[in-house]
Amino acid sequence: MQKTNKKILVKGCGVAGLTSAYMLAKAGAEITISAPAHSPRGAASWYAGGMLAPYCERESAEARVEELGLQTMKWWAETLPDLVKHHGTLVVAPQRDAAELNRFSERTGGHRIIDGDEIAKLEPDLAGRFNRGLFYETEGHIDPRKALLALKQKLVDMNAHFVDVGASEDGFDFIVDATGIARLGQDKDMRGVRGEMLLVHNTEISFSRPIRLVHPRIPLYIVPRDNGIFMIGATMIESNDDRPITAHSMMDFLNAAYTIHPSFGEADIVEIGVGVRPAYEDNFPRVKQDGNHIYVNGMHRHGYLISPEMARQVTEIVMG
Repeated sequence: MQKTNKKILVKGCGVAGLTSAYMLAKAGAEITISAPAHSPRGAASWYAGGMLAPYCERESAEARVEELGLQTMKWWAETLPDLVKHHGTLVVAPQRDAAELNRFSERTGGHRIIDGDEIAKLEPDLAGRFNRGLFYETEGHIDPRKALLALKQKLVDMNAHFVDVGASEDGFDFIVDATGIARLGQDKDMRGVRGEMLLVHNTEISFSRPIRLVHPRIPLYIVPRDNGIFMIGATMIESNDDRPITAHSMMDFLNAAYTIHPSFGEADIVEIGVGVRPAYEDNFPRVKQDGNHIYVNGMHRHGYLISPEMARQVTEIVMG
């Protein structure tokens, strides 16, 4: 890493801020990060699923999400090789929702249709529960909390400075603002999209990969983490309200999880998370420049999939 004389202030310690800071530090810039002392805990990306699933996301997103996601999967694997798991994604649906599974298949690539026997080979605890599914073999996932903490530690090891919110912006060549929903109202193009999630503990079952349940009303995914923890998510509600989870959402989550496996009915609820994601009209992030201020925002549901590409764009601007 060759040092430059550029001093950069990065505001925000979520996935957009940390990936930008890390790439800039790798390029030789002197990095200061302004964020609350407990960061990255509490950031919207702290509550994410961490699915590196460009093919699956294509079902409800435009083609460039898939194209860029395929590239950034490699970045995560190179940057945090011990944390990325390459076990693919399994998409299933109850027999009554076979038409929804067909629609999902038609809107996405990178998969093959599998029968109940192969589902049982991939996930033995799903044996006999679904007779048809879609397997996206090249997709992966990462524990977002471990990823954020690992990036923060890498920056500490690279002599980045962490300061509290409100630190002076004087003396910096560029200020990179990755403060997410905090810019709602300042960025006239931005809106809030509320998301909710659960962490549950269940040692009765084990999954090796994210399981997506296709449903006409409540699409849901379950992402395995370590020590019997599963992340269940996530709603997308057009609202910037961050009040606690509603009873309706909680029932939807638990009913859908029970559909995947009845054992989730006995799971312990470890954590309930609510966050408001920043999004633009097309649900695709932006890098904007105004003088020496660079704004990277609007990650919507694609934070882990797209943030390395946004960080690359930031680095190109800053380093010229």
